[in-house]
Amino acid sequence: MNKITSISDSPQVIAPLPFIYLGGLALGIVLHWLKPMPFLSQNLALPLGITLVVISIMLVITAMRAFVKAKTNIDVRKPTMSIVSTGPYRFSRNPIYLSMTLLTVGIAIWVNILWILLLLVLVLLIMQFGVIAREEAYLTKKFGEEYLRYKSNVRRWL
Repeated sequence: MNKITSISDSPQVIAPLPFIYLGGLALGIVLHWLKPMPFLSQNLALPLGITLVVISIMLVITAMRAFVKAKTNIDVRKPTMSIVSTGPYRFSRNPIYLSMTLLTVGIAIWVNILWILLLLVLVLLIMQFGVIAREEAYLTKKFGEEYLRYKSNVRRWL
């Protein structure tokens, strides 16, 4: 295992994950205030939105527990200590990002704001190029073959 020990032992992502998703949510709310764009009946929006929010919360808790159990940092600005491949990481390389995406979709449905869903496309592009690509390059450099094996066996999202 190739250990990076310099001060740059992090993926150097463009922004912390919550800020990227919160930015899309906030902008969607502002745009909805300026030009409302509901897209579902309230009878469908409320139960579907709440269900997705609950699923996303359960997923993020499970993913964070796997990080804690592996004794590695959850904060992407800090060094990764090991490749986590247990819990939801058996099925997705990014279950926390998947959780935040589900949370965003759930909130958009719950509050019935189409703008949030439309802006999620931009958020996911920022995540791909500003976070995920940088993390994957960092993990490849730091863990080499171990990470490449994991990457070849587990999908990025689902």
